[in-house]
Amino acid sequence: MAPTPGGGGAAPPPYPVIRPMLAVLGPLPPEPEQPAWAFEAKWDGARCIVNVSDDGTVRLVTRAGNDVTTSYPELGPLGRQLRGRPAVLDGEVVVLDPAGRPDFGLLQRRMGVLNPRRTARLAMELPVQLVLFDVMYLGGPLLDAPYHERRAVLAGLGLAGPNWSVPGYVAGHGHQAWEAALRGGLEGVMAKRLSSPYLPGLRSPDWVKTKYQETLDVVIGGWTEGHGALGGLPGSVLAGVQEPDGLRFVGAVGSGLSDHERRELAGYLSVIPLDHSPFVNDVELAGVHWAEPRLVAEIAFSGWTSAGRLRHPVWHRLRPDLTWLG
Repeated sequence: MAPTPGGGGAAPPPYPVIRPMLAVLGPLPPEPEQPAWAFEAKWDGARCIVNVSDDGTVRLVTRAGNDVTTSYPELGPLGRQLRGRPAVLDGEVVVLDPAGRPDFGLLQRRMGVLNPRRTARLAMELPVQLVLFDVMYLGGPLLDAPYHERRAVLAGLGLAGPNWSVPGYVAGHGHQAWEAALRGGLEGVMAKRLSSPYLPGLRSPDWVKTKYQETLDVVIGGWTEGHGALGGLPGSVLAGVQEPDGLRFVGAVGSGLSDHERRELAGYLSVIPLDHSPFVNDVELAGVHWAEPRLVAEIAFSGWTSAGRLRHPVWHRLRPDLTWLG
């Protein structure tokens, strides 16, 4: 839970502390059921609860309950648009690339920065955009109101500025929303039941996130050891793709590996050790065990970072039918 602003004899804020409602991962609702659902774009950013006092002061809190107000000074003027009404809003902070698509790699350069001089400079170089998609309090609680009513209240606030917006949603047409999201280079779609209340801190099947994923065959060029019970076994494998100048490191993949697959990989990798990196680019990881680049694996991922790394890579399977020949 987020800490209460102020301390000692400070007056409590004029709004409640509300934790973000969470979604389950799954496919789009079946087409016959889609009229009961709203569909929003899924933004590749950082979740943020926006607390606004009656004097227009804005306080930004992450999903983990951390105060990040000073990290995003360009969002401060949003509070004046509430015209003295205390409010709690839900949204996502993103940074857009030159093509107008969210880039989490760029956002990471803004995250955790607290020095006022540096945040002011970054606000000019890499301005964030706050995408607002819910309102849970507006001079009074709205948690029990259905989603479609809360969205109507949010749209009626007229919140529009150089660094924030309230994108609309599509009701009843999940596949159209999906195609539009992919054309826009977005991460996927959020489906929200039109009748759903806001459930603070809970993961509810009334909200479903459907993420776009690609698959890719990669070459394993090394591994890093796991922790705890995974000691001695691969915690992650180092993935590469072949390019004209050689094998390029594109990221470490550990998510999705079963214990059986880790033991299997340990056996294979133990007989093909290498005393140097097989990659043509730097691998900025500690404790790497290099391996001859023979094994090929299939992974799923949601896109590429601006640095050419895999976004959200997930292990699918080893490909014994494929061998990298260099």
